Amino acid sequence: MTQERARAYRTVCKVLADARTEADLTQRGLSEMLKRPHSYVGKIEGGERRVDVVEFIELARALNVDPVKLFARLVE
Repeated sequence: MTQERARAYRTVCKVLADARTEADLTQRGLSEMLKRPHSYVGKIEGGERRVDVVEFIELARALNVDPVKLFARLVE
């Protein structure tokens, strides 16, 4: 992975983590809402697990955030 790509992915992780924090949810709480193992969100936010577009939309909706607006934060 190039440094530029790694930096971009860290931004994805940060945007998702910030949205979770803004929603006043813990990693465990969000994982429970998604019916995923408790480590699921931690691995995503820590950069250990990549998310695809479908998962990104699922995460945004669980956080009660418009997926398009959340994605726009990445583009900015």
